[in-house]
Amino acid sequence: MQSSNATPIAFRPGDHIVYPAHGVGRVMGVEKQSVAGIDLDVFVISFEQDKMTLRVPTTKAKSCGMRALASAEVVTEAMKTLQGRARIKRTMWSRRAQEYEAKINSGDLVSIAEVVRDLHRASDQPEQSYSERQLYESALDRMARELAAVEKVSRDDAVQKVTASLASKRQAAAAA
Repeated sequence: MQSSNATPIAFRPGDHIVYPAHGVGRVMGVEKQSVAGIDLDVFVISFEQDKMTLRVPTTKAKSCGMRALASAEVVTEAMKTLQGRARIKRTMWSRRAQEYEAKINSGDLVSIAEVVRDLHRASDQPEQSYSERQLYESALDRMARELAAVEKVSRDDAVQKVTASLASKRQAAAAA
Protein backbone atom coordinates (compact mmCIF):
# COMPACT_ATOMS: atom_id res chain seq x y z
CA MET A 1 0.00 0.00 0.00
CA GLN A 2 1.33 3.40 -0.99
CA SER A 3 1.48 6.16 1.59
CA SER A 4 -0.30 9.46 1.01
CA ASN A 5 3.01 11.35 1.02
CA ALA A 6 4.43 9.41 -1.91
CA THR A 7 7.39 10.91 -3.71
CA PRO A 8 6.08 13.18 -6.45
CA ILE A 9 7.25 12.74 -10.03
CA ALA A 10 9.12 15.76 -11.42
CA PHE A 11 7.48 17.20 -14.52
CA ARG A 12 8.10 20.76 -15.64
CA PRO A 13 5.72 23.15 -17.41
CA GLY A 14 5.76 22.41 -21.13
CA ASP A 15 6.58 18.70 -20.69
CA HIS A 16 4.42 16.25 -22.60
CA ILE A 17 3.10 13.41 -20.46
CA VAL A 18 0.85 10.39 -20.94
CA TYR A 19 -2.16 10.00 -18.67
CA PRO A 20 -3.54 6.47 -19.21
CA ALA A 21 -7.23 7.35 -19.49
CA HIS A 22 -6.75 10.43 -21.70
CA GLY A 23 -3.54 9.98 -23.69
CA VAL A 24 -0.96 12.70 -24.36
CA GLY A 25 -1.23 15.98 -22.51
CA ARG A 26 1.01 18.94 -21.71
CA VAL A 27 1.93 20.03 -18.19
CA MET A 28 0.91 23.68 -17.90
CA GLY A 29 2.29 24.11 -14.39
CA VAL A 30 1.93 23.21 -10.74
CA GLU A 31 -0.68 24.96 -8.57
CA LYS A 32 -1.47 24.90 -4.90
CA GLN A 33 -5.07 23.89 -4.27
CA SER A 34 -7.02 23.48 -1.06
CA VAL A 35 -9.29 20.44 -1.03
CA ALA A 36 -11.34 19.68 2.07
CA GLY A 37 -9.01 21.87 4.12
CA ILE A 38 -5.87 20.10 2.88
CA ASP A 39 -3.35 22.00 0.77
CA LEU A 40 -2.20 20.04 -2.27
CA ASP A 41 0.28 20.67 -5.06
CA VAL A 42 -1.36 19.63 -8.33
CA PHE A 43 -0.09 19.25 -11.88
CA VAL A 44 -2.28 21.23 -14.29
CA ILE A 45 -2.43 19.19 -17.50
CA SER A 46 -3.99 20.35 -20.74
CA PHE A 47 -5.40 17.86 -23.25
CA GLU A 48 -5.91 20.09 -26.28
CA GLN A 49 -7.51 17.37 -28.42
CA ASP A 50 -10.29 17.00 -25.83
CA LYS A 51 -10.37 20.70 -24.82
CA MET A 52 -9.91 19.49 -21.25
CA THR A 53 -7.78 20.46 -18.26
CA LEU A 54 -6.95 17.90 -15.60
CA ARG A 55 -5.51 18.55 -12.15
CA VAL A 56 -3.56 15.65 -10.64
CA PRO A 57 -2.05 15.80 -7.14
CA THR A 58 1.74 15.61 -7.55
CA THR A 59 1.89 12.82 -4.97
CA LYS A 60 -0.65 10.72 -6.94
CA ALA A 61 0.87 11.14 -10.41
CA LYS A 62 2.81 7.88 -10.27
CA SER A 63 0.04 5.78 -8.72
CA CYS A 64 -2.51 6.92 -11.36
CA GLY A 65 -0.12 5.89 -14.13
CA MET A 66 0.98 9.31 -15.35
CA ARG A 67 4.30 8.96 -17.15
CA ALA A 68 6.78 10.67 -19.45
CA LEU A 69 6.54 10.03 -23.19
CA ALA A 70 7.78 6.66 -24.41
CA SER A 71 11.50 6.23 -25.04
CA ALA A 72 12.86 5.61 -28.54
CA GLU A 73 13.24 1.92 -27.63
CA VAL A 74 9.57 1.62 -26.65
CA VAL A 75 8.49 3.40 -29.86
CA THR A 76 10.64 0.98 -31.89
CA GLU A 77 9.10 -2.00 -30.07
CA ALA A 78 5.58 -0.62 -30.69
CA MET A 79 6.31 -0.18 -34.40
CA LYS A 80 7.65 -3.77 -34.54
CA THR A 81 4.45 -4.94 -32.84
CA LEU A 82 2.47 -3.46 -35.75
CA GLN A 83 4.46 -5.70 -38.10
CA GLY A 84 3.52 -8.84 -36.19
CA ARG A 85 0.72 -11.26 -36.89
CA ALA A 86 -2.70 -10.25 -35.56
CA ARG A 87 -3.63 -12.31 -32.51
CA ILE A 88 -7.39 -12.48 -32.34
CA LYS A 89 -8.73 -14.72 -29.62
CA ARG A 90 -11.74 -16.89 -30.37
CA THR A 91 -13.74 -15.45 -27.49
CA MET A 92 -16.97 -13.47 -27.59
CA TRP A 93 -16.62 -9.96 -29.02
CA SER A 94 -17.79 -8.34 -25.77
CA ARG A 95 -14.93 -9.99 -23.85
CA ARG A 96 -12.36 -9.06 -26.53
CA ALA A 97 -13.71 -5.50 -26.63
CA GLN A 98 -13.19 -5.19 -22.86
CA GLU A 99 -9.62 -6.47 -23.20
CA TYR A 100 -8.91 -4.01 -26.04
CA GLU A 101 -10.39 -1.14 -24.01
CA ALA A 102 -8.21 -2.10 -21.03
CA LYS A 103 -5.10 -2.13 -23.24
CA ILE A 104 -5.96 1.29 -24.68
CA ASN A 105 -6.56 2.75 -21.21
CA SER A 106 -3.38 1.16 -19.81
CA GLY A 107 -1.39 3.94 -21.47
CA ASP A 108 1.24 1.36 -22.53
CA LEU A 109 2.30 2.15 -26.11
CA VAL A 110 3.11 -1.47 -27.00
CA SER A 111 -0.29 -2.68 -25.72
CA ILE A 112 -2.00 0.05 -27.74
CA ALA A 113 0.00 -1.04 -30.81
CA GLU A 114 -1.31 -4.60 -30.28
CA VAL A 115 -4.89 -3.28 -30.45
CA VAL A 116 -4.11 -1.30 -33.63
CA ARG A 117 -2.51 -4.39 -35.20
CA ASP A 118 -5.32 -6.75 -34.19
CA LEU A 119 -8.17 -4.49 -35.32
CA HIS A 120 -6.59 -3.13 -38.53
CA ARG A 121 -8.50 -4.00 -41.68
CA ALA A 122 -7.09 -3.57 -45.17
CA SER A 123 -9.38 -2.53 -48.00
CA ASP A 124 -9.62 -6.15 -49.25
CA GLN A 125 -10.77 -7.49 -45.86
CA PRO A 126 -14.30 -7.76 -44.46
CA GLU A 127 -15.91 -4.61 -43.10
CA GLN A 128 -15.52 -3.86 -39.38
CA SER A 129 -18.45 -3.55 -37.03
CA TYR A 130 -19.14 -0.12 -35.56
CA SER A 131 -17.67 -1.06 -32.17
CA GLU A 132 -14.54 -2.57 -33.75
CA ARG A 133 -14.05 0.60 -35.78
CA GLN A 134 -14.49 2.79 -32.66
CA LEU A 135 -11.88 0.81 -30.72
CA TYR A 136 -9.48 0.81 -33.69
CA GLU A 137 -9.83 4.58 -34.15
CA SER A 138 -9.34 5.15 -30.42
CA ALA A 139 -6.17 3.01 -30.32
CA LEU A 140 -4.82 4.54 -33.53
CA ASP A 141 -5.42 8.06 -32.19
CA ARG A 142 -3.70 7.31 -28.85
CA MET A 143 -0.72 5.74 -30.60
CA ALA A 144 -0.44 8.52 -33.18
CA ARG A 145 -0.60 11.29 -30.56
CA GLU A 146 2.22 9.77 -28.53
CA LEU A 147 4.28 9.02 -31.65
CA ALA A 148 3.73 12.62 -32.83
CA ALA A 149 4.85 14.04 -29.48
CA VAL A 150 7.92 11.77 -29.28
CA GLU A 151 9.04 12.41 -32.86
CA LYS A 152 7.90 16.06 -32.88
CA VAL A 153 5.74 15.64 -35.99
CA SER A 154 2.06 16.33 -36.63
CA ARG A 155 -0.59 13.83 -35.58
CA ASP A 156 -1.46 13.27 -39.26
CA ASP A 157 2.19 12.43 -40.07
CA ALA A 158 2.22 9.98 -37.16
CA VAL A 159 -1.03 8.34 -38.41
CA GLN A 160 0.56 7.98 -41.86
CA LYS A 161 3.66 6.35 -40.33
CA VAL A 162 1.51 3.85 -38.41
CA THR A 163 -0.71 3.00 -41.38
CA ALA A 164 2.35 2.73 -43.67
CA SER A 165 3.85 0.24 -41.20
CA LEU A 166 0.61 -1.78 -41.23
CA ALA A 167 0.51 -1.67 -45.06
CA SER A 168 4.16 -2.80 -45.36
CA LYS A 169 3.32 -5.81 -43.17
CA ARG A 170 0.58 -6.80 -45.62
CA GLN A 171 2.89 -6.36 -48.61
CA ALA A 172 5.54 -8.53 -46.95
CA ALA A 173 2.93 -11.19 -46.20
CA ALA A 174 1.65 -11.09 -49.80
CA ALA A 175 5.19 -11.46 -51.18
CA ALA A 176 5.93 -14.48 -48.97
